[in-house]
Amino acid sequence: MIILMINYIILGTIQGIFEWLPVSSEGITALFTSLLNKNFEPIDLALFLHLGTLLAALIYFWKDWVKLFKGQNKKLLQFLIISTFTSLLISYPLYKIIKNFAFGSGLLFLMGFGLLGTAYASEHKFKFKIKNTSLALLSGLLQGLAVIPGLSRSGSTIFGLSLGELPPQKILKISYLMSVPIIAASSFYLFLKEPNLIWQTWPALIASFLVGILSLHFLLRWAQKINFTKFALIFSSFCFLGAILGLLL
Repeated sequence: MIILMINYIILGTIQGIFEWLPVSSEGITALFTSLLNKNFEPIDLALFLHLGTLLAALIYFWKDWVKLFKGQNKKLLQFLIISTFTSLLISYPLYKIIKNFAFGSGLLFLMGFGLLGTAYASEHKFKFKIKNTSLALLSGLLQGLAVIPGLSRSGSTIFGLSLGELPPQKILKISYLMSVPIIAASSFYLFLKEPNLIWQTWPALIASFLVGILSLHFLLRWAQKINFTKFALIFSSFCFLGAILGLLL
């Protein structure tokens, strides 16, 4: 029992660290789940542990959520509605098709090259003038594709958002806000599918929440101190690292 609890804490810690980085937390957590836990399907448990980091994003950005519910930021609300609806249209059928497969490293490589291109464009003062609706559709599409094991949700949305004219910290913030409705929907679906998930994995959920809120705070503070080019270059290196690990493991 104690060993099982420790294993869940390890899985939650992994989720809390990697959720915000452009390396697939789902792929990494699923890999460790296959090694440490045989009670649930690796992909299902990896997806469900996002519930802990969802709570971290809710609490960390509580002021933004209050403004949204009060109708004080209609532009962001419209963005989240469009991106979430697009993600759901893509992710659910894709989940049903590929949940028993492990791939996505090639797509992560492409994402890394995309971030390098974005860094180059930023360095040379070239701006992409993508409208709010189009950016929401693109980011939602990329977020939906991140159900593929190995393809990072945060990395996908950060890349999509970076094609607009947003500063690095706002890119991160919107990317993490986008995670809340899509993770809430997937967690609810998985809970209906396997109610025992929440009762057995609560140590992992607590760990992913606590570690997630700390790593989120660190990453957002860090993003304030670097320019966009360095930001994109560093994040592209995370993509390449995740892709290489995916190929090796």
